[in-house]
Amino acid sequence: MTPPHLTPYDDVLATIGWTPLIRLGRVGAGVRTPVYGKAEYANPGGSVKDRIGLAIIEDAERRGELKPGGTIVEGTSGNTGVGLAIAAALKGYHCIFTMPDKMSQEKVRLLKAYGAEVVITPTAVPPDHPENYVMKAKQIVKNTPGAVLANQFYNPVNPEAHYQTTGPEIWEQTKGKVTHFVAGAGTGGTVSGAGKFLKEKNPKIRVIAGDPVGSLYTGYSRTKKMGEGAPYKVEGIGGDKIPTTILFDHIDEFRQVPDREAMAMARRLAREEGMLVGGSAGLNVALALQIAREVDDPKACVVTILADTGERYLSKVFNDEWMQENQLLEAARVTVADLLARRVGDQPPLVSVAPAAQVRQALNLMGTWDVSQIPVLEDGESVGTVTEATLMTRALAQPALLDRPVREVMEQPLPVVDGGFPADRLAPMLTRESPAALVLKDGKLVGIVSRYDVLREMIGTR
Repeated sequence: MTPPHLTPYDDVLATIGWTPLIRLGRVGAGVRTPVYGKAEYANPGGSVKDRIGLAIIEDAERRGELKPGGTIVEGTSGNTGVGLAIAAALKGYHCIFTMPDKMSQEKVRLLKAYGAEVVITPTAVPPDHPENYVMKAKQIVKNTPGAVLANQFYNPVNPEAHYQTTGPEIWEQTKGKVTHFVAGAGTGGTVSGAGKFLKEKNPKIRVIAGDPVGSLYTGYSRTKKMGEGAPYKVEGIGGDKIPTTILFDHIDEFRQVPDREAMAMARRLAREEGMLVGGSAGLNVALALQIAREVDDPKACVVTILADTGERYLSKVFNDEWMQENQLLEAARVTVADLLARRVGDQPPLVSVAPAAQVRQALNLMGTWDVSQIPVLEDGESVGTVTEATLMTRALAQPALLDRPVREVMEQPLPVVDGGFPADRLAPMLTRESPAALVLKDGKLVGIVSRYDVLREMIGTR
C-alpha cells in the first residue's frame, strides 16, 4: 500500500478530498453485507462541505463575480461556512454567515475562529420569512458592496463538485464494487453529485438519500407536493424547502430516520469504531446498515458518508443532559443498589437483630446507628421487623418489655427487592407499615433502603 501524503503540499486547500474509506465492522457486526464509511471529517475543515466551499469560490472568481477584497455571504448550518472560510482565509476574502439558532455553539465559535462574521437567526420561522437564515443572507448581499452569495442550495457547482471528486473517489476506492450509496440530503449536493457519477459508471448502483423525520424531502420525492414539516434535531440535513441542488433523477429513494436513532448511532460510532462524528453521519450509518440488512449479500458493497466531525456537537449529541432534555436518551435508572452505594458515614449497610435478642438491645442498636427500623434475621432470612416508634411506645408503657425477646414484639417482615430494582418503582412500596425494603444480592440480604433514602434521590440530595 502506498502511504498517503508522501510529498508536501503548497497550502491546506490541496489536502481537500481523497478522504479514507473505512469498513464499519463493529456497528455492522452480524450484517453480511459490508458497509463502508467515507471519512469526510478528515478534510481540513472537518466536513464534506470543504469540497464545495473551495469549488464555489473558484467558480465565482472565474465568472468575475468575486473580486479581490470581496465578501462571501452564505446561509449555512456551519459546515459550508467553514469550507468557505478556509478558502477565503487563503484567498483574502471576508465572510458573513447567517445561521439558525438551533446550531451548536461549537460551530459558531469555529466560524469566528476563521475570521468570519456570524449572524444568528431564529429557527422557527417560515422559509420565506425575512429572518429565515437564507433570506437574511440574501438581504446582506444586497446591502454589502462587492458581496456574492455562495447559494449552496441553488448553486449547480455544489453537486458538480461531488460529481467531480466524491463520486470518482468512491468508485476508485471500492474498485468499482460499490452497489449502494447512502447519503443524507441537506442541500442534496453530495448524494446527487456523487450518485450521478456512480450511476453513470454502473446504472445498477442504488442511490438512497437519508432524511430526518420532520423534513419535507421524503414526502416531496414521492408526491411532488410540499407537505407539512416538523422540527427535528439532527443538524445539516433535511429541510422545509426543496433546493435545486437535489437532483431527484439520480436518487432512487428517500428514507427517513428518527433523531433518536441517528444520535444513538453517532454515539455508537465513537465508542465502537473510534470515529467521533456528528448526528448526520449517525443517520447515514443507521440507514446504511438498514439497507445492508435488507440486501443481505456479502458480495454487495454499501458506502455511506461520515459527513463531519463530532467535535462540533460535544454540547449536544455527546452531552447526556442535552440528549435527555430533548427526549433522545433515556436517563439512567437509579437502582436500590445505587442508593446503598451513595450512603456516607460508617453505618453498616444492614443493621439487624436475632429473634432471641432483647428489646433493649434492639433500641441500643437503633440509637447507635441512628436508624428507625431493624430487620429481624434468622439464618440469613428476614422473619420480622422492629421499629423505633413501636418499641419506645410499648416500652414506656411496660418497662419490663425491655428484657423480653424481640420475637415477642416484632412486626411483619419488610419487603425484599433485588439490588437492580429501580429506585423510582420502590417508592410506592414504602408505606407507614413498610417504611423500608431489604436489598438482596446473589441470594443474600446486603442492605436496607428507607423512605428517606428514596426521598433524597427524588429531591436531588446526595
